[in-house]
Amino acid sequence: MPDSALIVIDVQNDFCPGGALAVEGGDRIVPGINELMAAFPAVVLTQDWHPEGHSSFATSHPGQEPFSVIDMPYGPQVLWPEHCIQGSEGAAFHAGLDTSRADLIVRKGYNPRIDSYSAFFENDHETPTGLEGYLRTRGIEKLTLVGLATDYCVNFSAVDAAKLGFTVTVRTDLCRAIDLDGSLKAAMEGMRGAGVVVD
Repeated sequence: MPDSALIVIDVQNDFCPGGALAVEGGDRIVPGINELMAAFPAVVLTQDWHPEGHSSFATSHPGQEPFSVIDMPYGPQVLWPEHCIQGSEGAAFHAGLDTSRADLIVRKGYNPRIDSYSAFFENDHETPTGLEGYLRTRGIEKLTLVGLATDYCVNFSAVDAAKLGFTVTVRTDLCRAIDLDGSLKAAMEGMRGAGVVVD
């Protein structure tokens, strides 16, 4: 599979048990992800990388509670607890993740004015991260996605990849979801509707 890559989404401390935005069972997928890396010639890790005071944090909007939704210039935005702040322990990869296999680490969400769920675009759906160009220049056409969280960053990354013309598979056994107000069901339907193979 020389034209394939494994994209590992946001396996970071803040998304694992004990973290600021913990996903239940987020740490349990790490051994399986490490094992799967051996099957791919290319491995890419993504890393949420927010500056302090990021506009997606509830604390940046007085009177707003975490997990409420506000309208931003680029559309609706969930307001999150402070998480994955640049250089913090919470932003670090889970200690068990084999980062030595990564050919590339894509940091996202570093623009203080806009969030970035997808590995390919910021939440305006226009500003690219550069990942597409990297994959194209390496001749990679098939992507398998794993990581956190199924219904947000994995979902947005998978749908964007499919729209860009990649062949995309999401290994749900190696993902975990937040499932905020039915977000998991909507994400699964959206991914399948975009042509993503959801295993």
